[in-house]
Amino acid sequence: MTEGWQVLATRLLTRCCVGGGIQPIFFGFSVFGRSGHRLGVTCVGKTGRGTQIGMNWLKAVEDTVTGLGYELVDCERSPQGLLRVYIDRLPGQAYDLPGDYVTVEDCEKVTRQLQFALEVDGVDYKRLEVSSPGIDRPLRHEQDYQRFEGEVIDITLKAPMGAAAAGQVSPLRKKFRGRLSRAEAGGWQIVWSDEPAAKPGQKISKKRAPAPLQVLGFTLDELREARLAPIVDFKGRGAASGL
Repeated sequence: MTEGWQVLATRLLTRCCVGGGIQPIFFGFSVFGRSGHRLGVTCVGKTGRGTQIGMNWLKAVEDTVTGLGYELVDCERSPQGLLRVYIDRLPGQAYDLPGDYVTVEDCEKVTRQLQFALEVDGVDYKRLEVSSPGIDRPLRHEQDYQRFEGEVIDITLKAPMGAAAAGQVSPLRKKFRGRLSRAEAGGWQIVWSDEPAAKPGQKISKKRAPAPLQVLGFTLDELREARLAPIVDFKGRGAASGL
């Protein structure tokens, strides 16, 4: 091995710690599958740390991720020292590799930059994971709904439907799946049909009337959770949903 390659290998496998020592880093990559949206890509960085705790670790993560041109979808920190970061590509943004979905290279790039940023801010952690948001990425902000308008999503209401169900659905129901669209009166709505999915080889009579479409309007304040529906199909999300 030449001296240049030795230097490069040292930079890839070691990092400077707060106290000035050198500790190893181990990277692992996992690709979990593919659909209309990539199922998941993860980059894992493990490192021993000092005991210093940063004053604002979330801001350090957000500034680093957005500064590299990615969206910070979510960020979790466990008492056991796991720091998990979910990123996504932004529409219209240019990246090293073409495509709409987060790649292993994206996760690796963010992981390396985060390790330096967290070191500077003195953030204490034992394990860093940078992942794509997955096939069931959460929708939290207005811009998320604008971006994924037309997709099939799963929503959970904070409270049951109650009297608003009007006999159309159970008054105790809180979970719904439908295609996201703009409501005429403003806000958002999902549209779905309770038509049962046809079984393989099943013949459907042309005389049978299809189940009527149902519509549920909502505001973001009424939702406990909203996510892209985890529909897996190599032909794309729309082909799989049937909605």
